[in-house]
Amino acid sequence: MTRKTLRQWFSHQAVCLLAVLTPLLCVGVGAGLLASCSESDDDEGEFSNWQERNEQYFASLEDSLRAHPTTWLKLKSFTLDEASEGKPTDYIYVKVVETGEEGENPMYTDSVRVSYQGRLIPTATYPEGRVFDGTVYGKYSHVTNATARQLASAQIDGYTTALLHMHRGDHWRVFIPSALAYGSTGTDSGSVPAYSVVIFDLTLIDFSPAGEVMPAWSSRRMRQ
Repeated sequence: MTRKTLRQWFSHQAVCLLAVLTPLLCVGVGAGLLASCSESDDDEGEFSNWQERNEQYFASLEDSLRAHPTTWLKLKSFTLDEASEGKPTDYIYVKVVETGEEGENPMYTDSVRVSYQGRLIPTATYPEGRVFDGTVYGKYSHVTNATARQLASAQIDGYTTALLHMHRGDHWRVFIPSALAYGSTGTDSGSVPAYSVVIFDLTLIDFSPAGEVMPAWSSRRMRQ
């Protein structure tokens, strides 16, 4: 086979191969675009009317407080004057899941050891709320939860408000309005959309003045 014939043969093969692959590539690209559009549409549906839905959800918590006054609390933000009534969004709601020890509460300047899980309000895809942060991403359990050490003063206002009222061993479910959480912008990462009510399962394990060594922790202590 001469060089000219070889060139003609390779050129013919390339044309044939391109004819076969082009429809496949188009189908693949089309499918990718369709999947991308589908995912975008799903997200839009998941968070449509998000501000309104979150406002309605938070307003409904007052009914839970009235129906279960012994296990629900309503606490005003620590940043505001307790003497004035304030707006509904000046408060957090708390469902007391477990009660720990009597005694002191953390101070604003203290360091705390906690286990926690942060979620958004329930949606069709996430009936318990989409998890956006925490020391546990499965079932919330004192036995298997990891822990984190935090400064009480370095958290969102609603979270800090809860901490300042808790005792060692308390497990609370804390409902925080967007005004005391991530506001009208949400988080930089986008994990919490704007105007989101956030829900934290929060267990206070221990606390101490910032900078002091905190005693070693074991999950066994939480089971005793």
